[in-house]
Amino acid sequence: MNSVTEMTNSDENYNTTNFYIGLGLAIMSSGFIGASFIIKKKALIQLQKYGGLRASSGGFGYLKEWIWWAGLLSMGIGEAANFIAYAFAPASLVTPLGALSVLVSAVLASKYLNEKLNLLGKMGCLLCILGSTIIVLHSPKEEEVSNLSDLVVKIREPGYVAYVLIVIMSTLLIIFHFGPAYGKQNILVYICLCSSVGSLTVMSCKGLGLALKETISGKENAFANWLTWVFIFSVILCIMIQMNYLNKSLDLFDTSVVTPVYYVFFTTLVIIASAILFREWTKMSVENILGASCGFFVVVIAIFLLNAFKEMDINYGNIRQMLRPKREMLLNYNSKWDEQQRATRVESQHLLNHSYVNSDITRTI
Repeated sequence: MNSVTEMTNSDENYNTTNFYIGLGLAIMSSGFIGASFIIKKKALIQLQKYGGLRASSGGFGYLKEWIWWAGLLSMGIGEAANFIAYAFAPASLVTPLGALSVLVSAVLASKYLNEKLNLLGKMGCLLCILGSTIIVLHSPKEEEVSNLSDLVVKIREPGYVAYVLIVIMSTLLIIFHFGPAYGKQNILVYICLCSSVGSLTVMSCKGLGLALKETISGKENAFANWLTWVFIFSVILCIMIQMNYLNKSLDLFDTSVVTPVYYVFFTTLVIIASAILFREWTKMSVENILGASCGFFVVVIAIFLLNAFKEMDINYGNIRQMLRPKREMLLNYNSKWDEQQRATRVESQHLLNHSYVNSDITRTI
C-alpha cells in the first residue's frame, strides 16, 4: 500500500516538474519569437530602401541581409524552445502562451519600428498577461498521450485524418488560386495558410518530442519507428511553407496587424487539432475548460485592443482634454439651472406678494 502511494506521489511530482519546465520554455519561446518578427521586419524595410524585389512579389533578396538571418536565428531559438516545451507540457497550454510573443512584438515595434502603442494598446498588453495567467491556472497538468504507440492509434482515427486532409486541400487552394488572386488585398489569405499548416507543425512537434523522450529515456529507439521520420519530414516541410508565406504577410501588412491575427488563427486551429488528436480536454473539469476558454477570450480581446485603435492618438492627456469640455458644459448647465431656479423663486415670491395685495384690496372694498 505504501509503495503504491509512493509511486503515485512520484508520478504527480514528475508531472508537476514537467509542467513547469514546459511553462518556462513556452515563456522563453514567446520572447524570442516576438523579437524575431521585429528583426525580420527591419530587414524587409532595409531591403525596400535598396530597391530590391519584395518578398510579396516572390523575391528572396532578404536572404542577403544579415539582420534577417539574425531574426531567423531568434525565431529558431524560440521555435526550438517551443518544440521542447511540447515534449513536457500539453499543447493546450504551450500554444495559447504564444500571446506573450504578441506583447513582446507590440512593445518592441513601438520602440524600434516607430509603430504606435497608445493607452488602449498598453491596456491590451496588461490583459494579455492576465489572460495568459488564467490559461496557465486552468490548463491540463498531465498528458493524455504519453508514448508513440498511443499516438499511432490516435493518428489513424477518422477525425484527425479528416482534419489533415482539409488542411492539405485548403493549403493547395490558397497557394494556387486564392493567394495569387487575393493575397495582396486580404491579410487573412496567407494568415489562414500559415495557421492551418502551423497546426500540423505543432502536432508533429508534439509527436517528435514524445519520440525523443522515449529514445533518451532508453525505453525504445524511436528512430526505428517510421512515424518518427514522418514527423521530421512534416516539421521541415510545414516550417518552410510557414516561413515563406509569413514573410509575404509581413512584407504586405503592418507587423502589429500580422502578429495578432496570426496568433488568433494559429492558436484556434492548434487547439482544435489538439482536441481532435490528443483529447487533453477529457481529463479537464468543466471549471477548467471554462477557465481556459475565458483566458483565451481575454487574450483575444487584448489583441483587439492592441491593434483595432492603434492609429488613434489615445493617451491619458487626450482623455482629460476630451472630458474637460463635457465637465465645463456640465458646470455651465448647473449654473444656468441655478439661475433659472432663482428666477423662478423670485417670480413666485412676486406673484405671492401680488396676491396678498389683491386680497387686502378686496377686504377693504
